[in-house]
Amino acid sequence: MNIGAVERETGLSKDILRTWERRYGFPTPARDVNGERVYSAEQVDRLLRIKRLMDQGHRPGRLIAARGEDLAALALRRTSVPGTAPQPEADELDGLLTLLTHHDAAGYHHAMQQRLVRQGLQRFVEHTVAPLTRKVGDAWAEGRLEVFEEHLFTELTKRLLRQAIATLPTARRGPRVVLTSVPEEPHLLGLLMVEALLALEGADCVPLGTQMPVLEIARATAAHRADIVALSFSAAFPARQIPGVLEHLRTLLPAEVALWAGGSGLRRTLPPKGVLLLFGLAEAVDALAAWRVSHA
Repeated sequence: MNIGAVERETGLSKDILRTWERRYGFPTPARDVNGERVYSAEQVDRLLRIKRLMDQGHRPGRLIAARGEDLAALALRRTSVPGTAPQPEADELDGLLTLLTHHDAAGYHHAMQQRLVRQGLQRFVEHTVAPLTRKVGDAWAEGRLEVFEEHLFTELTKRLLRQAIATLPTARRGPRVVLTSVPEEPHLLGLLMVEALLALEGADCVPLGTQMPVLEIARATAAHRADIVALSFSAAFPARQIPGVLEHLRTLLPAEVALWAGGSGLRRTLPPKGVLLLFGLAEAVDALAAWRVSHA
């Protein structure tokens, strides 16, 4: 199959397939007479298994490294990943959304604090904040949520995440990661979610807030002796500007400094040379593990 057919068959985007090929060495497509990628039936079957297990909550980096028999055993068990919580029921998230539309800020804050204590920070980010953020965005786009209600959600959730991050132990393992966004990208919540997960893994995070000029990002990277720069692009950011911004920043950063970009605004972006695109929170954790392996 060509890459378009594999995308349709598996539900994995072309960008994800290319990223896995570069990062993990799988899949390993051949090339046709026009130089286009073509995938064997065996590789497509393995990709289908990986996608089904990802939908159950498993991380792609670990699945790709697993043997075929291990993937089959995981598929047969059909159990949740050890140490993770199941996705919250839709009505639970709807209940949180109702607190916002009823303008019960104290009730929302208390309910979210309870979930944080019960789930722990990692599961809270992955199974409450991330899906709730998508639900809030959909409700706003459909006119079911006012602008001020969306802002209330954002500010209260940012406050919770900042408080939780502040309680984490001081980073000891590295790497040092600068987290920010470029001008015209004011959304911070995605960066805070990534910061929480990376900090839980022991990374030394340097949050710079949003809308930093590209030259200032490069200067901050040098000043903090950062190993990685992580940017966030929301769906509201002009997609056509993203490749140019990333290419410009890449030229300003030393070659040994990794440049990561994530967020819903990257869905149709091809990765410029020397830039790693991340299409989910779990991919950020996998990328951190891969960086440590490569710099051991």
